[in-house]
Amino acid sequence: MAAAGKHSGSKKRKRESAGEKGGTKPRFSNQTKPKGAKHFKKTAKGRPSKAKPAKTNQSEKPASVHGAITAPARNPSGSTKRKWEPAGTKEREKPRFLKQSNSRPPLKSSNKAAPVPKKEPKTPREHRLAAKEIVEARKRKRRPNYNLEKELVSLWEKMRCHNIEKEERLKLVSEALWMMSKKFLEVASSHVTARVLQTCVKYGSQEERNVVYEELQPHFLTLSQKKYAVHLVKKLLDTASKKQLEGFFSSLHGHVSSLVRHTVGSAVVEHAYHLANGSQRQRLLMEMYSSELQLFKDLTLTNTGSLEDIICKLKLQKSLVVQHMTSIILPLLEKGIVDYSIVHATLVEYLTIADKFYAAEVIQQLIPLLSQQSVTDESLHASSKQKNKRRKKQIPLVSMMHTRDGLKLGILCIKHGTAKDRKKIVKGIKDHVRKLALDQYGSLLLSCILSVIDDTKLVSKIIIRQLQTMLSELVFDKSGRRPLLQLLHPQCHRYFTPDDLACLNASVPSLCTQEKEKVVSEDSPGNPLEGVAEDGPGKLLEGILEAVPEELLETDTDAIMNHNSEHVDSTKTIQSAVCGKKEAIVRRNELLVDNGLAETLIGTCIDTAGELLRSNLGKEVIFEVAVGGADGILNPLEDRLSDLHKAIASLAALPKADESGGDHVLENFHSSRTIRKLVLDSPAFAETLWKMALEGKSEIWAQGHSCKVVSAFLESPEARVKNLAERELQPLVDSGVLKLSGKKELSLGEKEVCDT
Repeated sequence: MAAAGKHSGSKKRKRESAGEKGGTKPRFSNQTKPKGAKHFKKTAKGRPSKAKPAKTNQSEKPASVHGAITAPARNPSGSTKRKWEPAGTKEREKPRFLKQSNSRPPLKSSNKAAPVPKKEPKTPREHRLAAKEIVEARKRKRRPNYNLEKELVSLWEKMRCHNIEKEERLKLVSEALWMMSKKFLEVASSHVTARVLQTCVKYGSQEERNVVYEELQPHFLTLSQKKYAVHLVKKLLDTASKKQLEGFFSSLHGHVSSLVRHTVGSAVVEHAYHLANGSQRQRLLMEMYSSELQLFKDLTLTNTGSLEDIICKLKLQKSLVVQHMTSIILPLLEKGIVDYSIVHATLVEYLTIADKFYAAEVIQQLIPLLSQQSVTDESLHASSKQKNKRRKKQIPLVSMMHTRDGLKLGILCIKHGTAKDRKKIVKGIKDHVRKLALDQYGSLLLSCILSVIDDTKLVSKIIIRQLQTMLSELVFDKSGRRPLLQLLHPQCHRYFTPDDLACLNASVPSLCTQEKEKVVSEDSPGNPLEGVAEDGPGKLLEGILEAVPEELLETDTDAIMNHNSEHVDSTKTIQSAVCGKKEAIVRRNELLVDNGLAETLIGTCIDTAGELLRSNLGKEVIFEVAVGGADGILNPLEDRLSDLHKAIASLAALPKADESGGDHVLENFHSSRTIRKLVLDSPAFAETLWKMALEGKSEIWAQGHSCKVVSAFLESPEARVKNLAERELQPLVDSGVLKLSGKKELSLGEKEVCDT
């Protein structure tokens, strides 16, 4: 029993200590309940005075959590049956609540171990810093070379400055390349570090460039198709040697057609096409012609000219070549890749061998691209709209004018397009007339428009009006004067080179033959089926069935009728007047005279007569205007032409010493020869010049460059001009002061012999 009581008592003590530890009132059994427990219950908030003497500032403290009673509770009689000890005083026994709460530390220790919570950002600056920290942490997780990128960018900001010394920049470049060693491929693929490597290639030494080139050369095809690495590849090609370029062209073999159709890789092929020599360009183009040329590299080494020569020399099947080129060209047109020189050359060669249906299909797909305007998207942000506000709308036709093949494509589209297509093209270049007029090839495109399009009202409204406002600039520009000379004297070999004339006369052979056949059929007197119809309806049906393909004979009559209707519709869309339906003289008169361009041009020549005569380029414009143009196009403006003649004669009438602005017009190299041609070709000008400037003064101008002007009066084919000056000039010729050409002197001597 004692043992049992002892065992039960120990359990009670554990429960009592647990209860006291939890801060609740102690529980006692009936056997062990002390007499002073009731008094203790009432004074539980404060300690009894007998248990512990009162101390200052400690008698009013609340009881401790682990128990504040240290002395045993005494009965009123003074006997101590059992000591009352707080829970946890014995070392052998541990309270139950400590065993149950092993996983949860005490309150004080938990407060010390817990991390300090971050302060929430309150100000805008704190919000920005917190967001920046989050972004930095995400970048470190996403990019394995993030720290390297930051270091390279810091070096890049220093090395790309313009005011840095060359030696210091070389050190920075060497340091950056050392940091990027064995990681060039990863660096080149990143949009941040690719610019750093590009700058290192630009400012580094040739040995460093060779190291980068050799490490990246096996991956050029992959890098050429990446958005940011493509610029690095082009920079490496710019700094490459001839041997390295030859290796790059060898690596491109078999991949040219696929790269050209790639939106990013096409830029690399175009850049390589500009850097290549003639044979290398031919190799790149020949891969676009046939699949056989892609497989066998030796076939591309033949140095031949046009595609027709290649087909004849290599004995290729023309139908397969057309089929292969169609499979390459149509995706290019669908993607709108028409700005590159290699594409222009491919299209021009394709149109020379394609039949009428394929050629018409390509032209019909090409015309909408040339007249399509790149308008700013309405969904863009307001800031980007503000940046693009001053930018003019760009069309591919304007960007194509940087190559001669692009010019040929534009001329072919204008010549073989319908009236609606021509109207779209003219409206598309409305904001680019000035740029085209001052461009080498753009001026030829305007000359073609002025020579082909019959809608003179539209052309006058969009093109002629803008040319009128810039005449003072066009007459002195090498390219700007071409549209004016085309109206004054169309396709003159003195103002257009043979290559320019070949471009202006370019056309698609298959479409031109179809047009000639149509003209011949219209000019033929009778119906070609009349003889067949006389033999009876059976012969007529046989003739029609022979013209139908054999594949369609197996189908029903509806299919045959649909085929015939489609054929007629396609020929209608293909047919177009290559040189317009109007006569050339009528079109020129409407554009030049009726719209006031000629009068404005004559006024400009009058105001700047001295400068035009002395100019190497402007002298041709003032000559054509003063003569009246080809076919006498300016004859209706005789009054204005006479004013121009007087303006030139007044300059010639000035004395040598009194004229300001350089040499006298009769002694200047360019002006003296221009006035000489005017005397020979314009009798009206010759009479005005003689009466105002040379009559009675011939001996003064009989030597130097001016003698050519004086002698032109005797060499003129007009008799009235000769008779006008012969009396005064013949004594000068006889005395040897004035020298004529050998032919004229012989004729005059013969005339004297005959007179004697």
